[in-house]
Amino acid sequence: MTTRVALVGASGKLGTIIADVIARLDGFEIGAVLGSASTMDELDGADLVVDATTPASSVEIVRAATDRGINLLVATSGWSADRIAQVRPAIETAGTGALFVPNFSLGSVLGTAFAALAAPFFGSVEIIEAHQHTKIDSPSGTAVRTAELIAAARAEQGPVDAPHVDQRARGQQVASVPVHSLRRPGVIAKQEVILSGPGESLSIVHDTVQSAAAYAPGIRLALPYARDLRGVVVGLENVIDLGIRPRA
Repeated sequence: MTTRVALVGASGKLGTIIADVIARLDGFEIGAVLGSASTMDELDGADLVVDATTPASSVEIVRAATDRGINLLVATSGWSADRIAQVRPAIETAGTGALFVPNFSLGSVLGTAFAALAAPFFGSVEIIEAHQHTKIDSPSGTAVRTAELIAAARAEQGPVDAPHVDQRARGQQVASVPVHSLRRPGVIAKQEVILSGPGESLSIVHDTVQSAAAYAPGIRLALPYARDLRGVVVGLENVIDLGIRPRA
């Protein structure tokens, strides 16, 4: 049986990649393509809604799909744990599923997992993330997810040591972790997590150099998982077996 996908935001960079993956994936087809002029009624008849829009639009799409009893793959950045908590009850009550994926890159997922594993051993942790100057949100969803997993991993040790966070140049605190966002041309996506302790530091760096090649494997894994899901799941690390499990 073919899964009919309603793809919202297909004209964007990520949406274009997702559309190409769906076109090549057995058992899936795009049944509807929604843009800025579309209405939510165009979701009707879909088996799965894929949201690749903007943080400002994403909430409406999640609610509209949930109201219609349709599962979701949310590929839009900007969904923090607090924001997801606001829509979780409706999804669980509807008996549908929603998979929120901050980053489809397997390397990025591994980098975040490594950072969470290392976090309990280092008192100081900071994140530097860089994206193209056209990215409208900051910090990135990947940085937010990384910071949240670091904080969860440090539940016994407490928040990271982040002095002088009242100064704007010290970045934005996410789950106690200072995050510094760069928006500039000539970069696709890059994240560095710097963990420091007495006499040493550890840097975990992930650099996306070709977005379609980096994201396609994760998208292929996420689509059938999201279609069959019940409840809310956050992060591609829950879709694949990395051989390690960050505490969250």
